Amino acid sequence: MSNIKNTLSPAELARYSRHIIIPEFGREGQEKLKNAKVLVIGSGGLGSPLLLYLAAAGVGTLGIVDFDVIDDSNLQRQVLFTVDEVGKSKAQTAKKRIQALNPYINVVVHETRFTKENALELVEQYDLVADGTDNFPTRYLVNDACVLAGKTNVYASIYRFEGQVSVFNYENEDGTRGPNYRDLFPTPPPPGLVPSCSEGGVLGVLPGIIGSMQASEVIKALTGVGEPLAGRLFLFDAASFSTRVLKVAKNPETKITELINYEQFCGIFPDAEEDAVKEITVQELDSLRNLKEDFQLIDVREPYEYDIANLGGELIPLGEVLRNTAKISKDKKVIVHCRSGKRSADAIRDLETLHGYTNLYNLKGGILAHAKEIDTTMPTY
Repeated sequence: MSNIKNTLSPAELARYSRHIIIPEFGREGQEKLKNAKVLVIGSGGLGSPLLLYLAAAGVGTLGIVDFDVIDDSNLQRQVLFTVDEVGKSKAQTAKKRIQALNPYINVVVHETRFTKENALELVEQYDLVADGTDNFPTRYLVNDACVLAGKTNVYASIYRFEGQVSVFNYENEDGTRGPNYRDLFPTPPPPGLVPSCSEGGVLGVLPGIIGSMQASEVIKALTGVGEPLAGRLFLFDAASFSTRVLKVAKNPETKITELINYEQFCGIFPDAEEDAVKEITVQELDSLRNLKEDFQLIDVREPYEYDIANLGGELIPLGEVLRNTAKISKDKKVIVHCRSGKRSADAIRDLETLHGYTNLYNLKGGILAHAKEIDTTMPTY
């Protein structure tokens, strides 16, 4: 933390009185919060409750990393935002909201992607990092940057009914560091095994539950009050309302010496050229339709996604594609699409490898690209 200590004003002493009267917390704990700098990666589902409660608690400086804009589909769980703010910057809107909640704190907006190029520079400016991301490349990047910079990483993740919380790379009293994310998960799962929240869904209240727990761990780590979840992974299942706590040990074989290509590490972008698939743009698809060309359009999303928005293609969900090859032509151009282009690319690779298709084209960017570049009235999710 900063060597320059800011003391609490009379107004702040009154505001934070419910903290200060806790014997274990006291004025000392509150002043630690006031002098702390916390970097929050993401202001979405987890970031919303996390930022609200850290701001309300009096964390002196909050940094927000987010390059996204607010979408209507966010409002089911991202309670920082309102209908009137759809289309606006998440980071700037979050700053306005939490400063209205607590004018005594400083909020710094980093309206950029968290990348290999800027990760260390961002992390080194703060005392602690809270990871509210929803994808594996950024999750591993946050972890590695924290390890290299010597910062505590308060981690949380959500999926459908399940949530996780832990405190990684925590500095112990003897100066050693606790386990980090790679000690628990050395390598990411295969691409497509764990869908994102946009593909697999998430219970709307779950980010509130898990994000609040994450905020609690941040406060504990900053003040030294209580016992942080260092060396432990907390698991919560909202469907059964059950919890488990797993022990996490340091792995002597875990070596982090530099930041790497995380998209490639997590299998987001194929490394081998033969894994690439032929593509067609949404503009080219639109032209084919206008010219009334003979082609087949296959949609590999789920039925509920099709009901939200569709391009009129034949619906064959990804999990059913290989059982329905009789419906997929080998005699003309077949364009396969999904929400973003990832699942459709996976479907094409499977069909080419297992069934010898040579006439398949992936719609680049999927429904999202069509809604952005062709039909801006089309709903997205």
